Amino acid sequence: MRALFGRKITDLKELKDLTEQAKASGVHGSKYTVTKEKSLSDAEFQDFAKDFFQDHDWITPEDGGPDEQGGNRCIRVINAETGETVLVNNEGFTYARYTALEA
Repeated sequence: MRALFGRKITDLKELKDLTEQAKASGVHGSKYTVTKEKSLSDAEFQDFAKDFFQDHDWITPEDGGPDEQGGNRCIRVINAETGETVLVNNEGFTYARYTALEA
């Protein structure tokens, strides 16, 4: 699977805008592996999505980083009510350092 990861993107709106721009330019995504899933209520997901720089206790340093095939190990964050997802490769931090939309 592939996704377009962006570094230090502020929020979900910016992520969606940048993803559309990258797709329109013909950019291909990076390989990724989901290491865990985190389901959030709609309110929790909206709080997460408005500021990707917030630290979260459910994002741990070992969750993200490169995988054995040169892709990204990441967390799949799911809005339990809408099914919307964001992929997070935290690269050892406790915030969403790299984010992507899952197609």
